[in-house]
Amino acid sequence: MPERRADPAVRVRLLEGAARLLAEEGPSALTLRQVAAEADTSTMAVYTHFGSMPDLADAVVAEGFARLAALLAEVPRTDDAITDLAGLSRAYLLNARQNPHLYAVMFGTVALGKHRPRTAGDRERGRHTFDEIVETTRRAVAQGRLRPAKPVVIANQLWTAIHGYVLLDVGGYFGDDGVEHVLVPMVVSLLSGLGADREAALASIKTLA
Repeated sequence: MPERRADPAVRVRLLEGAARLLAEEGPSALTLRQVAAEADTSTMAVYTHFGSMPDLADAVVAEGFARLAALLAEVPRTDDAITDLAGLSRAYLLNARQNPHLYAVMFGTVALGKHRPRTAGDRERGRHTFDEIVETTRRAVAQGRLRPAKPVVIANQLWTAIHGYVLLDVGGYFGDDGVEHVLVPMVVSLLSGLGADREAALASIKTLA
């Protein structure tokens, strides 16, 4: 019996199954039969929902960024831009913990192999979510919380540090105390180096812990 195009659950299972195969077994495991088996559906479902294996690979990357963007959008905005940066960082970490296989694929940690090369479009998706961090950093500079500098430069430093932490966290390197003993001190030290008052920064990012 053919899959119904309108059934979103099948599409999600295919996306998550493909991401899991890529992350755990590598691009050679991303075959039509293995994806269908991983998603507990038929091989025809891949064509029904995506059209081809390269299109499925493209959709996996897009889904990863879509889920990240959704979580970032849920972060409440306050009058304290440093608090908001902490909230965005927390959402970034939460997304990776909830979607570790998608996270591994979306930033190129896992190769897509023959199905699809990395494209400028992938980087554009990443930059789109990055815009939230840049805008919040701009507010922090405007509020005098950070010394005057190009917001995109500051945001790149923050993103790089947090992305590195998240990769190790998802890999299980820090355990339950990682946020308190690694992430928070790291962010406070980075913000202090960017001109923030250390105690004020620590108070503002308490939502991270």
